[in-house]
Amino acid sequence: MKQTDSLGRSTFHHIAPQTGVRPTNREILWLKHIERHGPLSSQYLYELTRDTHRCKDTALRQMQKLRAGGFLRLPQQQRATEHSDFNPYVYDLTKAAKEHLFDLGLAEPTVRPTGHWWHGFATSCVTSSIDITAAQRRVRYIPAHTILTKRGVTLEIPMKRGKLIPDQLFALDYGGSFRAFMLEVDRGTEPIKSTAARKSLGRSIDQYLEVLERQLQKSHYGLKANMLVLWLFTSRSRQAKFLDVLKEKSHPAGRAIVSQAVNPVRLYKNVNAELVLGDWASIGSKLFQMIDLPS
Repeated sequence: MKQTDSLGRSTFHHIAPQTGVRPTNREILWLKHIERHGPLSSQYLYELTRDTHRCKDTALRQMQKLRAGGFLRLPQQQRATEHSDFNPYVYDLTKAAKEHLFDLGLAEPTVRPTGHWWHGFATSCVTSSIDITAAQRRVRYIPAHTILTKRGVTLEIPMKRGKLIPDQLFALDYGGSFRAFMLEVDRGTEPIKSTAARKSLGRSIDQYLEVLERQLQKSHYGLKANMLVLWLFTSRSRQAKFLDVLKEKSHPAGRAIVSQAVNPVRLYKNVNAELVLGDWASIGSKLFQMIDLPS
């Protein structure tokens, strides 16, 4: 396996170790952002602090320094894409980075995406995009662990049959008024409907309708703010089928479920401001924008 290029520079597989590296205040913001959301590309990290540090080349060199110093790592799964050598590096925390945050008294019991790596990465990109874009509009992102620790509960919501585990949970603070969100990221791996016991889009919709109808998100999480379910798709055709199924249910709670379709390649590479500023479709006539103040 090739370790360096012809000039001895670092490659994906190898970088010369560097001792004595100590993260700066800006770099700690990067580590904390990854801790909160999960693995993210260098472009996301750059966008996070671009308002105060606009030089992208400097930012990329500092990320390489953190990698050489043992604070950032490159998950191998990102190599399983077409033209991966031309994509921004995706970074995640090392054990040393987690210990460093702990030693500084900054570590938190964050709720990062679980399951298949690519699904988790997509979820990280979605919540990071919302966090960064909302902050630029002076809207504060409240992560899942902040919500869950108030009652000491888990992300999963107990139901009459089984449990519902959203891909992510968060809230937005619009300056004293709040709205809460449960997130589902659909990458097209499940059938639309299924008569078997396996999970399907239709069965997931039924679960969310039950949660919303019985207000389980309030009784379990202790939330007072209104809840919306965000369903994100990487295919417009699949989103259309989803909306058809949701309309067939003809359930009043379905109005609290909104959806949007994104280009996954663009999502993986850069912050998607449209998640906050763009329209989310619903079964009602009104489109929803996340930046809108709660009524």
